Amino acid sequence: GGAMAEGEGLVSVDYEVFGKVQGVFFRKYTQGEAKRLGLVGWVQNTSHGTVQGQIQGPTARVRELQEWLRKTGSPQSRISRAEFRNEKTIPVLEHKDFQILK
Repeated sequence: GGAMAEGEGLVSVDYEVFGKVQGVFFRKYTQGEAKRLGLVGWVQNTSHGTVQGQIQGPTARVRELQEWLRKTGSPQSRISRAEFRNEKTIPVLEHKDFQILK
C-alpha cells in the first residue's frame, strides 16, 4: 500500500556527467526533468568542466533520470559519459526539492 508501487523503495545516487555540459543550460534542463519525474536532489557545475549532483526518489524514476543523463541532457549539450556512484537505498528523502547549486 501507500504511495509507492509494490516493492519499490527509495534510492539515492550520486552522478557526474562529462562532455560539453557547461554553458548549455544543462543544470536547468536536469532540474526540469527531475521535477517532471518527481525526484529530489541537486545539480551543480564543477571546476573541471563537468556537472555533478545527487538524485533521490523511487528506483524506477531514478533509473529514468540516469538514462536521461547518459543519453539526452539539454539540447545543446554533448554528453561523452555519465558516471554513477554511492547508490544506496534510503528510508526517507533527504532533500525537499531539486535544486541548482551555484
